[in-house]
Amino acid sequence: MLASLQGKEVTIHFIDGTNACEGVLDQVDDQFVKYLTQYQTLVIPITSIRTVSIDIKERQPYRVGFTP
Repeated sequence: MLASLQGKEVTIHFIDGTNACEGVLDQVDDQFVKYLTQYQTLVIPITSIRTVSIDIKERQPYRVGFTP
């Protein structure tokens, strides 16, 4: 499943609640994932990943205020 996301910009959510975002899934193996960001290269064990998400479109900010 992760092999189909190779080369795409994804956000990786970890088991401990942290995440790695704005990076590209470079290589996928049976045990590790290589994740490239603008500043670093992460080699992540598969067992520490909870979910992987893809941002399909940018969210629109909520409009706050009152109109007359």
